[in-house]
Amino acid sequence: MPVARVASFNLAISCTSQLSKFTPYLRKHLLAVHAILNPPLGELSLALVGDKKMADLHQQFLGIPGPTDVLTFPLETDKKGRPLSGEVVICMPEARRRCRESGGKLRDELLLYALHGLLHLCGYDDRTDRDFKAMHRMEDRILSRLGVGPVFMSAPSSKRHAKTRRKE
Repeated sequence: MPVARVASFNLAISCTSQLSKFTPYLRKHLLAVHAILNPPLGELSLALVGDKKMADLHQQFLGIPGPTDVLTFPLETDKKGRPLSGEVVICMPEARRRCRESGGKLRDELLLYALHGLLHLCGYDDRTDRDFKAMHRMEDRILSRLGVGPVFMSAPSSKRHAKTRRKE
């Protein structure tokens, strides 16, 4: 049975010129992720921001003070409530902090956050321990399929889990 495909997938990435070196890597891999997941999502905006902007958004939309790693916003939905367009906002300084802890590559941490946001737009959730584990397994499965390898589960799990869970 043939799989229905989204006619097009528009991906916009906004960041400072200093961060633009990550744009080709993120674009290449996010287009591949979209092809793997095949969601109804046809448009995605990805923004790399600093601590202040992320803290402001975190407070404004979730009522939680301080920055977080990634926020996801569905912008337009179809009749079934599935996002057709969305925005993923990534906190660059948080990605740097996590890389210092884990020893990972910054570009892979950014890709993990972007993938995490994309999975949220595809209906994945991480509010319960069970969903949290399933979502992060899916992230590492997809990253491995892309040739990047696991990013989330390869980091010290107790630090990752505690930091991520406390933000929800």
